Amino acid sequence: MLLLGIDVGTSSIKVSVVDAATQQCVASAQYPEVESGIIAHQAGWAEQSPDMWWEHVQAAIKKVNANAGFNPADIGSIGIAYQMHGLVVVDREQRVIRDSIIWCDSRAVAIGEGALQAIGEERSLAHLLNSPGNFTASKLAWVKQNEPEKYEQIYKAMLPGDFISMKLTGEITTSISALSEGVFWDFQEDQLSEDVLGYFGFDKALIPEIKPVFSEHGQLKREIAATLGLSEGIPVTYKSGDQPNNALSLNVLKPGEVAATAGTSGVIYGVSDQLVYDPQSRVNTFAHVNYASHEKRVGVLLCINGTGILNRWTKDMIGSSISYADMNSLGSQVAIGSDGLRVLPFGNGAERMLNNKIIGAHFENIDLYKHTQPHIFRAVQEGIAFAFRYGLDIMRENGMNPTVIRAGRANMFLSPLFTEAFVNATNVPVELYPSDGSVGAALGAGIGAKTYASGDEAFSNTHPLQLIEPQTAAQYEPVYQEWKTLLQDKLTRI
Repeated sequence: MLLLGIDVGTSSIKVSVVDAATQQCVASAQYPEVESGIIAHQAGWAEQSPDMWWEHVQAAIKKVNANAGFNPADIGSIGIAYQMHGLVVVDREQRVIRDSIIWCDSRAVAIGEGALQAIGEERSLAHLLNSPGNFTASKLAWVKQNEPEKYEQIYKAMLPGDFISMKLTGEITTSISALSEGVFWDFQEDQLSEDVLGYFGFDKALIPEIKPVFSEHGQLKREIAATLGLSEGIPVTYKSGDQPNNALSLNVLKPGEVAATAGTSGVIYGVSDQLVYDPQSRVNTFAHVNYASHEKRVGVLLCINGTGILNRWTKDMIGSSISYADMNSLGSQVAIGSDGLRVLPFGNGAERMLNNKIIGAHFENIDLYKHTQPHIFRAVQEGIAFAFRYGLDIMRENGMNPTVIRAGRANMFLSPLFTEAFVNATNVPVELYPSDGSVGAALGAGIGAKTYASGDEAFSNTHPLQLIEPQTAAQYEPVYQEWKTLLQDKLTRI
């Protein structure tokens, strides 16, 4: 049997077909080739069209099916990974009412803060494990307050992956993991949060049917199957936010295991068996893919909005004529510390680990006689690595002390320069794996379809490509401390 994984990213859709027997990817495709745009009607806003996602999902599946290396009729199950925290709202005919307010949109910060104060900080953190912050529930409240005519049309509110599953199957479902990332879930009561629903005035009927992450969420509709060249009735057996899914794809399922990713945004994600939370909500805790009432498994998530997006901006603005590999090579020619050039990479909206402050991206200490293009390339990647170190120290404050971090060899971890800076700035070894979100979603579908008895079985053929250990941590430490001083100076001025 073959497994189809769909990864609904901010930049593009990626799909992979995996052989369930060997756990190996037999074909992958991405659509579109260029990065999808983000709609920003005002500063701090970020939206995308769910219908665009659906068009791109269909195009990506047709593209992968054109590969001569497999028979699409052999695909027996579908898994979906998706960008977290987005809000999708549909009417009774399953039509999209408005564009999705996506993960990096900052408009609902004040609404979430109001909910935190009304519910009470101690109660919110104990029950929700988070402040309502800028998550999906607060975004839905923004629609209710500012677009009441649209709010009245809402039949179901959901996460992006729930929407793609709906388009494939016609069924609308969600999971505890998805609801927790939207901050709708009460972990103490193990049910929808009466506090959140009551404060915002949400009807429970807006919430889709709740099913386990690994379960059947519907079957592929006949007309969709015909359009995509797939078999009617294929079940969707797995749905997960991109970061829990990234952890799954690295077989990070047990307490103490930690995963990282550095795409548009950057994440460190560690698994715990305790209902832990950060008193300042700088890191967040959500139900992991294997969360159960009788066996708590939560993911402690550090998110940095401004990581790979800064590297891409640097290429577009400064290195447009060269490749990312050339940028990495040129940056590697410069000594650690970039001859005093420092970069704060926070130019992609409010940063939770900075208490939801917006400080922007900054290039500091530019010397017009000394600093060259390679200095900029190195300083950008060092600055991103230092942001990870800053966040990891917050996680350490909350009891997460990784001895090794697993990451897929993808996005910024394709850069030896960044990987070196990350490992030495954090002083934690990194294992790199041949893994990505769409392959993880496919293997998740295999678990949901009971093709595999467990995560260990699903990833029994997955082995690290490389272990990178700290070699120059002592040289990075004073550079990081100088960078941290610059960041704290910015924060005190806001």
